[in-house]
Amino acid sequence: MRVVPTSDVLEVATDSVEGTRALARAIAAVVEAGDVFVLGGELGAGKTAFTQGLGAALGVTGRIVSPTFTIERIHQGRFRLHHLDVYRLDRIHEALDLDLDEALDDGDVAVIEWGESIAGVLGRDHLFVGIGLGAGDDDRTITLAVHGPSWERRLAGLARIVDAVGPRQVDSTC
Repeated sequence: MRVVPTSDVLEVATDSVEGTRALARAIAAVVEAGDVFVLGGELGAGKTAFTQGLGAALGVTGRIVSPTFTIERIHQGRFRLHHLDVYRLDRIHEALDLDLDEALDDGDVAVIEWGESIAGVLGRDHLFVGIGLGAGDDDRTITLAVHGPSWERRLAGLARIVDAVGPRQVDSTC
């Protein structure tokens, strides 16, 4: 695993689906009530695998699968985890109809697949998790970008946690 920090972005390379899940499990250590994760990446990049790792670390015991056709699945763990897939929403404002703000105000956590399309209307701090395909079949480059003060104050801790998942190699070719 390779970690490259910039001012508010971490870049991590994983080489397996389990590596992506392990990264998410590590990140779960800094999750707070009301957190939002906005996931981006191509089809099959590993957005659901990331959510599976996060959910497992948050105590979700049920199976986590992509909510592509149901739009939202809710799982119980240490927090109620709202797993959304907004790929099929025709309009940005359809996302607002899900009453996510109310759930987050109650201390729930949300993971929004294909969420970059609605990040502007969320009105909340969030961690953007961009998952890019790498050279090998299971290679991924994962970009973690903090948005808002609640994630900015956790950036150093997030970097330490991510670094602990694997050896740190600062590499400008990433």
